[in-house]
Amino acid sequence: MTSFWNVRRNADALLAVLLLAAVLAICVCIPLFWSPDPVRGLLTATFKPPMTTINGQIHPLGTDQLGRDLLARLGLGTAISLGIVLLASAISVVLGTVLGMIAGYFGGWVDIVVMRAVDIQLAIPFILLILLIVAVVGPSIGNLIAVLGVTGWAIFARVARARTLEVRELEYIDASRSIGLSDRGIIFRHVLPNIVGPQTVLLTLDLPRLVILEASVGFLGLGVQPPTPTLGNLIGEGRSFILLANWLVLYPGLVIGALVVGCNLLGDWLVRRADRRNG
Repeated sequence: MTSFWNVRRNADALLAVLLLAAVLAICVCIPLFWSPDPVRGLLTATFKPPMTTINGQIHPLGTDQLGRDLLARLGLGTAISLGIVLLASAISVVLGTVLGMIAGYFGGWVDIVVMRAVDIQLAIPFILLILLIVAVVGPSIGNLIAVLGVTGWAIFARVARARTLEVRELEYIDASRSIGLSDRGIIFRHVLPNIVGPQTVLLTLDLPRLVILEASVGFLGLGVQPPTPTLGNLIGEGRSFILLANWLVLYPGLVIGALVVGCNLLGDWLVRRADRRNG
């Protein structure tokens, strides 16, 4: 029985690595080595099915409603979407971790202010927030990254605060204070290393949420604007032609599915590994 579970754990991790490696290859190799322009198309080559050859150029995933090569657009769109998600997650992790450590270490009114900010953040629906920001400043990559990052910090702050409350009571923290180490030094030398692991696991579990949110915003037309492709707006543009050219929706959907499943499997594997170490 033990060997079966070990094989299953390893299989989950292997599948996660394969899926994420495939997505990474799409967003790195295609923009670098695939020649067709992802923005400009040929109107005489619209809605060509996969593996069609036009003027000596093969289109492995077909073309869209403007005759643009879908493989080129998928590669660039995956790179842009993944870049947005990673930058937004970095903002969430850094902001949430720092505020959570400060709240947990100092307590008092600092803890109250940060935790009330967490409650307010969690109470605001994301879609309403993005609608408000788009109405005020307009849609752009920078605005989307900022919104995704700022709306995701609360869960990281809660976990960082809970772990900091445990660590600050340990004896070596008292010893550090007794030798004159500053609060800042204690937080970043002793508290931070103890919460990096849990925050990393939480990040892998939160990435699928960001992928879905970024795709949803793009699908609604509130994120990166055409003709620049993202996974969300590729599906948004293709949904009107799904009965005529289903490949316009199929392949971006498969990439989103691979990202979500890969991150979830990797996160689950890290959680099980952490539980096994703690046990």
